[in-house]
Amino acid sequence: MTRRKPMEGCCLGIESTADDFSVGIATFNGEILANIISAYMPPEGGIHPREAARHHAENASKVLEEAFKKAGIKPKDLSVIAFSQGPGLGPCLRTGATVARALASYLGVQLVGVNHCVAHIEIGKLKNDAEDPVTLYVSGGNTMVAAFDAGRYRVFGETLDIALGNCLDVFAREAGLRQKPGEPFGAIVEKLARNGRRLIPLPYTVKGMDMSFSGLLTASINMLKKGDLKLEDLCYSLQETAFSMVVEVTERALAHTEKKEVLLTGGVAANRRLQEMVRSIAEEHDARFCTVPKEFAVDNGAMIAWAGVLAFTHGVTTPIDESFVKLRWRLEEVEVPWVK
Repeated sequence: MTRRKPMEGCCLGIESTADDFSVGIATFNGEILANIISAYMPPEGGIHPREAARHHAENASKVLEEAFKKAGIKPKDLSVIAFSQGPGLGPCLRTGATVARALASYLGVQLVGVNHCVAHIEIGKLKNDAEDPVTLYVSGGNTMVAAFDAGRYRVFGETLDIALGNCLDVFAREAGLRQKPGEPFGAIVEKLARNGRRLIPLPYTVKGMDMSFSGLLTASINMLKKGDLKLEDLCYSLQETAFSMVVEVTERALAHTEKKEVLLTGGVAANRRLQEMVRSIAEEHDARFCTVPKEFAVDNGAMIAWAGVLAFTHGVTTPIDESFVKLRWRLEEVEVPWVK
C-alpha cells in the first residue's frame, strides 16, 4: 500500500441505501481518494431488502479494506465518518449505519448522517464546479427537480408514484432482458432504444410540476405482451416519453428560477439521450449544462464522504444516540449551511 503524507482531514463515507454497499474517502479539499462499490445482484426480480442487507454485512470489511488500500491511508488518518442516513430501504440503511457507528466509536471521531439526495447533488456540483444549479435527480428510487433557496434545497417537482429508474428496470425485467455484472437495466434499455425507429404513443403524465410513471409503465408492458411491436421501438418510445416528462418539468423550473446552471445527477444521468435533451433546454435558456461523471452517477460512497465533509466543516455532526436511520427523509427537510 502506498502511504500518503498526513493531510488536514479525510472523511470516509458509507453508502447503503439500496442494492449497493460502497465506501468512499474524500479529503477536505474535495479530492476523492477512493470509491469502492459492491453491488447486490438479486437472482431474479427487484431488490430484496433483507437479502441486500445481508450482502452489505458480508462485504463491508472487504470493501473497507479495499478503500483504505486504494486511498493509501490508514483508519487513524480519518477525521470524520459519514453514512447514508436516508432515504432508503430500512434493512440496508441500518447495516451501513451500524458499520459507521462502530468505526466512529472505535476511532474516536465524529459521525455525520448524510441525506442520500443531498449527496447526489453535491457530488455533481463538486465534479462540475457548479455553484447554484437547477438539478434533475433521476435514479432507481428517486425522481425530482430541485434548486437551492433560503437555506435548503427545494423540490420544484417530483414523481407521484414510481421513480423513472424503477420504471425502466421493471420494464426491462418484464421484457426478459439480462444484466451483465455491474450493468444496470437502464443501460440495456438505452442500447435497444438507439435502434428504435418508431415512436409509439404512450401515456404522458405531467400534473403541474409533478410526474407519474405508473401509467406509462403499465401501457408499455401491455404492448410488450401483445408481441406485435419491435422491442427496440418500445424501448425508444418508453425512453422518449419518460425523458420528455422530466425535461419539461426541469425546463419550467429553470425558467422560473432563472438560474444559470442545470445539473443532471443520479443513476439515470448516465443515459446519453437524457443528457442530450437536458443539454438542449440548458442551451435554450443560456444556462451551463452539467452532468455527474458516470462513476459517481450510481449510488456511491464518495458522494456520502463529500457531503460528510461539507456538513462537518460547517459544524453539522450526528450524535451516535441520534443516528437512527430515516427511511423517508425528504430533501427539503435538510438544512445545508454550506450553500449560500
